[in-house]
Amino acid sequence: MKRFIHGLVFALVLSSPLAGFAQQNDAPTTRILFIFDGSGSMQGRWETGKKIDVAQRLMTQMLDSLQSLRLQNLELALRVYGHNKPSPPQDCNDTHLEVPFGNNTYVRIKQVLRSIIPKGTTPIARSLEFSADDFTPCNDCRNIIILITDGLEECNEDPCAVSRMLQERGIALKPFVIGIGLDPEFRSTFECVGNYFDAAEESTFKKVLGVVISQALNNTSGQINLLDDNGQPIETDVPLAVYDAVSGKLIESFVHTLDANGNPDTLVLDPLVTYDVSVFTVPTVHQRGVEVQEGTHNHINIPAGRGTLDLRMSGSRSAQTPEVLVRRPGESRTLHVQTFNTTQEYLTGTYEIEILTLPRIYETVTISQDETNTVSIPAPGTVFIQTSSAGPGGVYVRRGDELIWVAELQAEETRHTFALQPGDYTVIHRPTTAQSSLYSKSKSFTVSPGGSTTVKL
Repeated sequence: MKRFIHGLVFALVLSSPLAGFAQQNDAPTTRILFIFDGSGSMQGRWETGKKIDVAQRLMTQMLDSLQSLRLQNLELALRVYGHNKPSPPQDCNDTHLEVPFGNNTYVRIKQVLRSIIPKGTTPIARSLEFSADDFTPCNDCRNIIILITDGLEECNEDPCAVSRMLQERGIALKPFVIGIGLDPEFRSTFECVGNYFDAAEESTFKKVLGVVISQALNNTSGQINLLDDNGQPIETDVPLAVYDAVSGKLIESFVHTLDANGNPDTLVLDPLVTYDVSVFTVPTVHQRGVEVQEGTHNHINIPAGRGTLDLRMSGSRSAQTPEVLVRRPGESRTLHVQTFNTTQEYLTGTYEIEILTLPRIYETVTISQDETNTVSIPAPGTVFIQTSSAGPGGVYVRRGDELIWVAELQAEETRHTFALQPGDYTVIHRPTTAQSSLYSKSKSFTVSPGGSTTVKL
């Protein structure tokens, strides 16, 4: 699905809800399933006539308008419930796909609508559940449900849970629900099912139907602004991933780019989708629950101010470049591993670093917007320790009179090599064959930057 373009691509809704629709040749196929209420309550009066008659007439007008647009990437289907079995007795399986998806199904849908005689119950949840099989597999389709009803669920099932399931599995986008002549207090009942529109009057139903169709057909546009600590959208050159927040499906991945005028690329966005955005800075920034508005260019602002950490080993011609573990203060999880004599950008803030030298070095660093914080350490010295025989022991750095462990000697070896940071050290060793600690030996030595030291015991 081509969703990442340069330029503005969205339709403007003009005097008629469908007047501004712009066909995109490379757009995905939009499949709209109408779930139509054919239950007995649709026989009720509604201003100029029965609800079923008014709904049939206005639906037919809408289909005629769509047909006249000759859209290549649009398929329609019709499912009806409550129209085959009278109630009572209640039949909660009275829901049927009357017109499957296909090209130019307009005439067939209008014929079925005219033939509906309301008589049964209202199995909304089951109709939504069965609709999962109405959408045949498609790799590049937007699946949309428009539920038109004048009543509530009558089969003691949960339409909200079913709707959520359809969205989480990526079967359909958040449904539209048009309530015909329903009491406004029922809005909360349907808002969890989908985008609810209240059509209390005939004229309202006509307008709502047009608005819903327009929203179902039209994409919109937007841009992702990566803000520095001053609120300016100047951060860039960072990989991003955009997901469907409900289904978790990866929608798009790309490297954020600014053009010569400092503007990011324009995205084609679906106003029916709620997005999650991951910005792969160090650490990663997650912006969840991003909603976009139809008919306008959306700005998605994500704070991502960064500075640079420069790790330098001074006076070294050695190929030894120790690694550094970077963590958030108080957290054990490692955010990043950086090697000395490299630079890396991080989000602004405070970090704790553990430098994997012998001995380990621990520091706290602050990263500021557009600034470079340089951490330097001296080059290690190479120490060769030779013992007269194999045996246990260790190397310790001296801090005054205190000995702090640095490394163990390999008990099976008599020759040991270490790269140690400059400082004062003591090595302690005892031969394996010795039966008393009295045979232990220790020796102090000093390591200089880049130097070489031999210690014999």
